[in-house]
Amino acid sequence: MKLKEVHLKIKEVAKKRILFLPHAVRQMSRPDRMITPNDVKLVIEEGKIIEDYPDDPRGHSCLISGKDINNRSIHVVCAPKDDYLAIITAYLPDPNLWYKDFTKRRT
Repeated sequence: MKLKEVHLKIKEVAKKRILFLPHAVRQMSRPDRMITPNDVKLVIEEGKIIEDYPDDPRGHSCLISGKDINNRSIHVVCAPKDDYLAIITAYLPDPNLWYKDFTKRRT
């Protein structure tokens, strides 16, 4: 499946229901992050898939990079299911691990 098709599927199931997994809630609510569900929704809607994991043992998932309303870069790892979108984690990317635009990892 092409990334554009994957992103369309993600947007479609996100309209049905978004399930924030416990790990995502813990990571989003860290005092140094404070990422809201609305931030995650904005990244899903307007961001770009930068990594795709079709063979993940837990099911197809991907990493989306985008910005919140305050222009902070945010990464969201999610897995589209038939009836919902599972949010695995969300975080502020580390500039030491990512290039300036936060869409490519440093090697």
